[in-house]
Amino acid sequence: MSDPMAYYAPTATRSRPGFSLLFVVYLVIGGIVAATHHYWSHINSIKAFLSGLLATLLWPLLLIGVNLHIH
Repeated sequence: MSDPMAYYAPTATRSRPGFSLLFVVYLVIGGIVAATHHYWSHINSIKAFLSGLLATLLWPLLLIGVNLHIH
């Protein structure tokens, strides 16, 4: 007796490009830490924006005291 599922083509699953939940949580924590260290308070120049972005991405360095302000 043959398998009735043998006539169906196997399904091909592709992984969707996107962000993982862990990466989103990392960015949210980074945004909160950067905001509490006043990196997002006065964004009036590209340097201030880049400092905020850098602080959001590298937030563990803020917790150990590294200054990420671009001068």
